[in-house]
Amino acid sequence: MENVIKNRAEILFLYDVSFANPNGDPVDENKPRIDEETGINIVTDVRLKRTIRDYLAYYKGKEVFIIETRKDNGELRTKKDRIEDFGTNEDIIAKCIDVRLFGATTAVKDKMMILTGPVQFKYGKSLHRVNLMYVKGTTVMPSGEGREQGTFTEKYILPYSLIAFYGIVNENAAINQNIPLTDEDVDLMLEGMWNGTKNLMSGSKIGHMPRLLIEVVYQENNYQIGELEKRIKFVHEMEDEEIRDIQDGKLDITELVAVLKQNQEKIKLIKYIYDDRVTFTCNGEECTLEKALKGLNIQKLQY
Repeated sequence: MENVIKNRAEILFLYDVSFANPNGDPVDENKPRIDEETGINIVTDVRLKRTIRDYLAYYKGKEVFIIETRKDNGELRTKKDRIEDFGTNEDIIAKCIDVRLFGATTAVKDKMMILTGPVQFKYGKSLHRVNLMYVKGTTVMPSGEGREQGTFTEKYILPYSLIAFYGIVNENAAINQNIPLTDEDVDLMLEGMWNGTKNLMSGSKIGHMPRLLIEVVYQENNYQIGELEKRIKFVHEMEDEEIRDIQDGKLDITELVAVLKQNQEKIKLIKYIYDDRVTFTCNGEECTLEKALKGLNIQKLQY
């Protein structure tokens, strides 16, 4: 498989949420997930993967296995239906970009597929404590026959949350499981992270904006720095819960830049993109990301 990825890579992705629900918990009134001990907002890897899958399917026209599809009569298609759409496991892997990226576990009668995807993400966490807000409203339409007035609506949102995700692209998982994941697949995934986040436009999700995306591609096999999300800080002068905008603080990349330069000989390429409303600081001074990464092999992504 000549086109299979050959290099380990790490991914750091930051986006923020303004007056929206980044990831509701269905067993807790769909409230945003918050660590009760720390007040930190948590977003599951499944939520990020859903963003990527939807973008690749609906905006790029790619075949995606884990996605909602319906029959002609409006009923949801089952996992069995989806497997029959493609035929063999090999066909599913070859045709479906999300299976090549994230793997899949399916078991329907005599067909089983258990793949650990080469791309995995930790849970995303906010870089500050968040404030949960309860919003109540009304609708103009009655809820049923015999009722003359509209009903009440309610939802939980976060006024602001700056969320950091860390991920890894494991070339060994692709090679050892015969998953033909290509560099083009990974590039499309990065585009899905950035543009897919911009395209979260439902009632509960509008208010998402990507702020920083970095992919560190390594020269050496079986090597990564690790925990890149812990090497950045959002510094500000107000209380955490008072933050309402990315410009209420600055992104301190001092530790991140230092560790990247310490590992310069092991790094093949750093791909990056950032939103122009982000202010970076390094060693106590404001800087551009390009200036901070000077001396490293960098490539700006164009989305």
